[in-house]
Amino acid sequence: MEEKIFSDIEYNEYLNEETLMGSKCKKCNTLFTPPRPICIDCYGTDMEWIKMKGTGKLAAFTCIYVGPHFMIEEGFDRKHPYCIGVIELDEGTKVDARIEGVDPTKPETIKVGMPLVVKYLHREKEGEKLTYLAFEPA
Repeated sequence: MEEKIFSDIEYNEYLNEETLMGSKCKKCNTLFTPPRPICIDCYGTDMEWIKMKGTGKLAAFTCIYVGPHFMIEEGFDRKHPYCIGVIELDEGTKVDARIEGVDPTKPETIKVGMPLVVKYLHREKEGEKLTYLAFEPA
């Protein structure tokens, strides 16, 4: 039987192609996003790739005013915050991602439960194409 390896490299390649993937345990059918090589429910290792719809709802969020260096390089600072959230995908898994299309200076306007759709943020750093996962209001 062919062993399938789930790695960050493969996951990032799917993101570069604007495809959100997860993994599914063939033993107990538990889904994971991002993908995992081992099921944390039954410890099974027979996993398969699953394409996710890319839709869900906001489960939790925070607005960040003092971010890490790579976010500062993108122009975010105390006067220009950004929003990060936990998105409950329609398939039932949860994933962390940046939330675009909301006003992080007015967090009271951002609502838990609001419907979201996937958005891919393409960046280039030192000649390498990078794609980051984000979501925006549907």
